[in-house]
Amino acid sequence: MSVRILALVGSLRAGSHNRQLAEAAVKHAPEGADIQLFEGLAEIPFYNEDIDVEGSVPAAALRLREAVAAADALLLFTPEYNGTMPAVLKNAIDWLSRPYGAGAIVGKTVAVVGTAFGHYGGVWAHDDTRKSVGVAGAKVLEDVKLSIPGSLQRFAETHPADDAEVAAQLTEVVARVHGEAVAAA
Repeated sequence: MSVRILALVGSLRAGSHNRQLAEAAVKHAPEGADIQLFEGLAEIPFYNEDIDVEGSVPAAALRLREAVAAADALLLFTPEYNGTMPAVLKNAIDWLSRPYGAGAIVGKTVAVVGTAFGHYGGVWAHDDTRKSVGVAGAKVLEDVKLSIPGSLQRFAETHPADDAEVAAQLTEVVARVHGEAVAAA
């Protein structure tokens, strides 16, 4: 069964290693896993209930909600900013959690992975992201973890797609997401 997996990247930086990690996931996705990278998190305004009303929802937020609603699962790639997830990713989760109890993310299979400069690879950010999407109603794969440390050195001259160890780990993560999404269908 083909599974549509939407990837959200919590870094907006052009040379983001997390963006490269998402590209590697696309390249090494096992058969049956169709991964699409969502473009446009930077255009989504901060969540505000005053603009989250029918006829006033910003187009960028609607586009995100529609993309997630059409996906079978999500794969979130996040760096660690000051010990937690970046605001752009948290904002996306906030938009996806609404309307309360019926947001686009409710019931979706979600895994959180990423890379960061530090020795732990963004573990705190990944844990906070799992917590946030779980509270938002997603089916979080708590045991699917991939936190790659030392991103600046490890990926200085090698794209994650060309790192055999990372490629194998990403393939395992995507296979788990695929399997869980198939089981949930």
